[in-house]
Parts: sequence; C-alpha cells; structure tokens
Amino acid sequence: MKKLILAIMATATLCGCAQKSENALPKVYMTTDISAEGLVKVYQALGVEATGKVAVKISTGEPGGHNYLKPELIKNLVQSVNGTIVECNTAYPGRRNTTEAHLEAAREHGFFDIANVDIMDAEGEIKIPVQDTSRLKYNIVGKNLANYDFMINLAHFKGHAMGGFGGVLKNQSIGNASSRGKAYIHSAGRNEEVTKIWQFTDDQIGFIEAMAAAAQSVHNYFDNGNKIVYINVMNNMSIDCDCSSHPADPLLKDVGILASTDPVALDQACLNIVFNITPEEGNDNGPLLERIASRHGTHIVDYAEQIGLGSKQYELVNID
Repeated sequence: MKKLILAIMATATLCGCAQKSENALPKVYMTTDISAEGLVKVYQALGVEATGKVAVKISTGEPGGHNYLKPELIKNLVQSVNGTIVECNTAYPGRRNTTEAHLEAAREHGFFDIANVDIMDAEGEIKIPVQDTSRLKYNIVGKNLANYDFMINLAHFKGHAMGGFGGVLKNQSIGNASSRGKAYIHSAGRNEEVTKIWQFTDDQIGFIEAMAAAAQSVHNYFDNGNKIVYINVMNNMSIDCDCSSHPADPLLKDVGILASTDPVALDQACLNIVFNITPEEGNDNGPLLERIASRHGTHIVDYAEQIGLGSKQYELVNID
C-alpha cells in the first residue's frame, strides 16, 4: 500500500502539480484505515466544521446488493455531526423508486438504526440554478435539500454501468436529483419530462457533462462550496454501482478512505489509484478500467475542471 501511495503522489506531480505553488493545490487526505474511526479521522483532517442542519448524502443501496457503505462504518461520523442521512428516489424499476419502498429498503439496510433518513423528493422537488447551461437549464433536486445548511457527500467509489465509475461527482449529481431530475440528467437535458433513465442515453458525452453541471449546481448551492465536503470510500470496488441489485463481485483489494473540499481532485485521486494498480491475483483493475474507458467515465473530471468545479491537480496527504 505504501508503494501505491507513492505512485499516486508521483502521478499528481506528472499532472502538473510541481509547476504550481504547493499552497495553491487542493489537498486530498487519505487513510488506509477503513473503519468508523478512520472515517472520522479523515473527515477531521479537512479542518471544516459541519454546522447547522447537516445532510449526509449516501447511497442506501439497492436491496440484493451488498457493497454499499454499511451503517457500522458511517455511524460515528454521522452521529458526530448530528447528521441526517439523505437520498432521493430512483428513476428505474426496483425497490427504491417510491418513497415507501425506499424507506423500507433503508430500514432493512440498518440506516434507521443510526440516524434519521430523509428521502428528499418524498414531497416534491425544486429547481436550482446551474452555472454551466450547455446541457441543463437547471438542476431538479429533492425539495428537502432546502432544509439543510451543510452537506457531507459520502460516496462509495466503484464502477458504474452507465457512468463508468461512481464517486462524489456522481453521488452529488444523480444522487441529489429527484426521480425526474435523474431522468433529466440522463437525457443530457433534452427533455425534463422523461420518466425512464435509458431514454436518450445514446448521447453518452452529453450525459456525462450534464452530471458534471448538476454536481456543480449542488456545490454552488451550499455557499459556493464553503458548506460541503467530499469523502470517497474505496472498498468493495465492483465494476457495478450500489444501485444494482446483483452487482459483480469486487476484484480489487480495498484501498482506503480519501477526502477533500474539491470534488474533482478527490475523484481524480481515486481514479489515479485505480489506474496505478499493478494487476495481480486477487487485485485486478482490468475490468474496472475497461468499464470506465467504455463509458468515457473520465470525461466527468475533465469537464468538471473545464467548467470550474475543481482541479484535477492536487496534493495527496497521507494521514496514517
């Protein structure tokens, strides 16, 4: 693991980090301690206090799947900030596409045992502005997003059938969108009235760019990013998302937990880790790399940087 961290630091330098003042780079903090204590530690390393009413945005996980972030892992962090676990309904058939079913799924997965759970689009949706209007006219999010003063974007980093990979950018865009908002993003902004996510998905680049724009809108919504922090947990990394009820088994070893105030830097750091793994028995990055490449997955960090959401260049700080 130490060799891997050093390789990622070298990659950051190759991305251009050495050409800038160190203080100008967003910091990405990393621990290899994937535990409740490690999660709190990496959050605290950010030096940002969650104040007011705190939303902790996770994926509750589609029933049948088993790779989602478990309540025992996130409990200490959620309770330390008196947070509410927040989610929105899905836009595809399953057991999270209605509020009643979604709440039951969250209960089955143990999230009600550690905190209150808010399905933010249970009572409707609101439109929030997008800075980049190339694909979207606005972002359609769960109505209850307006009830929160601060957000912890707590994502499980893994593959994704449509986006290539899922990290904090996906968790922020698709995750905070209402069911209709999800469909709007998946249509690359062509039709806000679509009800099925697979409509218009022939425009993969448009979909990816719509996700980036939606993620930026939520970042800006929380005081231009001053009241939101980002965490990726790199464990149980299947090529499939936690939205799958029958995900492929993970082929990669667990890596650690990374956190930043810059979502682009954070997702890029996690991608660099995956890219730099030397395949071996029990730790094969090949299928995930193929999934990311086939879906143009890295375009989300490229485009998010282009529209000003964050930086792909960063300083990796090992807190172990």
